[in-house]
Amino acid sequence: MPASTAQPKYDKVLTDIVDYVSNYKITSPVAYDTARNCLIDTLGCGLEALEYPACKKLMGPIVPGTIVPHGAKVPGTQFQLDPIQAAFNIGMMIRWLDFNDTWLAAEWGHPSDNLGGILATADWLSRNAVAAGKKPLTMKDVLTGMIKAHEIQGCIALENSFNKVGLDHVVLVKVASTAVVSEMLGLTREESLNAVSLAWVDGQSLRTYRHSPNTGSRKSWAAGDATSRAVRLALMAKTGEMGYPSVLTAKTWGFYDVLFKGQPFKFQRQYGSYVMENVLFKISFPAEFHAQTAVEAALALHQQLSKASKSVDDIKKISIRTHEACLRIIDKKGPLNNPADRDHCIQYMVAVAFIHGRLSASDYEDNVAADQRIDLLRAKIVCLEDPVFTKDYHDPKKRSIANALTVTLKDGNTLKEVIVEYPIGHARRRKEGIPLLEKKFKINLARQFPVRQQQKILEVSLDQKKLEAMAVNEYMDLYVI
Repeated sequence: MPASTAQPKYDKVLTDIVDYVSNYKITSPVAYDTARNCLIDTLGCGLEALEYPACKKLMGPIVPGTIVPHGAKVPGTQFQLDPIQAAFNIGMMIRWLDFNDTWLAAEWGHPSDNLGGILATADWLSRNAVAAGKKPLTMKDVLTGMIKAHEIQGCIALENSFNKVGLDHVVLVKVASTAVVSEMLGLTREESLNAVSLAWVDGQSLRTYRHSPNTGSRKSWAAGDATSRAVRLALMAKTGEMGYPSVLTAKTWGFYDVLFKGQPFKFQRQYGSYVMENVLFKISFPAEFHAQTAVEAALALHQQLSKASKSVDDIKKISIRTHEACLRIIDKKGPLNNPADRDHCIQYMVAVAFIHGRLSASDYEDNVAADQRIDLLRAKIVCLEDPVFTKDYHDPKKRSIANALTVTLKDGNTLKEVIVEYPIGHARRRKEGIPLLEKKFKINLARQFPVRQQQKILEVSLDQKKLEAMAVNEYMDLYVI
């Protein structure tokens, strides 16, 4: 029987996303306060990435020397670019060092990756509005967009594992950014639906670059690529470009049948502001999030060894009780070929913490990795799944990311196991974490700006009311080097 050519209705997943972005009013003070902290932390991560030539070499306009009147500015640089390329630049900076926020569920990801598209679009629109004698967008508009992008990416991720079918989580960055940017651009409901459908139609990124033996630096710019593509698709939809209503559900040719083993998406909750309120901040270590608690435990044991006048040479074995997701992503044996490989290896991260009593972005570079003690200690580390840890990881009331480390010494003694269930960036440790997050931001500002400029940025960024009221273009001007 031939397939029907009747125009289908838009898939409910698409209409739910677009209607949420268009109609839902964010009223949660916690969400807005967390979004402000997320903003400064995310921009700080980008400023730190500017210390790395591998990141900077990919930045700037596609064609050198291109000038974009009223273009979007890239923090920490003198670049002023079209919103698509600005979104790529900002998104890449944000993600380069694996130090921005995280969301862990059936799918993993970093919702602040969406800031690339949101901030670039808001800045570009604001500069053009001012030039035309109109009002610019405010930073509250940016925070609202962040909350909604977090919610879309995070709520889809709760019950739907893209990694299990080999797809990368940046598909959700592309979809969430497209929806929010479409609203910023003033698209109609139908145009926004068209844009979001185009985001799903795109062939989605494989996770090849996140896993051995192909782990590589694309994982540091993949989200920038996704959020910039979102701006491109939204601008195309604004011209009246058509969409594809049953992009998910179409038999044979839809996303579900082609890329998701025929399974429809499942949803745990309706869109609100849950994800931003519960997002995980990477405060202590620039490391894949499933290892954050392991590194924290390793540092505690490093101190125990020092107090006992012992060193890593006295270690016979390190056992790590962990959760299933950790084993699937970062439990690695054998050679590690580059920094992108090392920051996704729990054994490497734990070994560095034991040897040096620290873990920083520079510890993934070749000069540190050349220390033979790291690989010798890696070989002594064994990871085992604890089913309770896995269960608590998926429990919406807990959302723990637990790791427990036990050290057995060559003399036969065993150090008391150290368990860390919740990393310092977890919602359960907000009171403890936010002062450290602000300290991290101040350190990152100092990497790029003179003291007076740092103070101007801090004066606005640490004050909720001042930040929300400020024009986007004026806030971005604070970051011009």
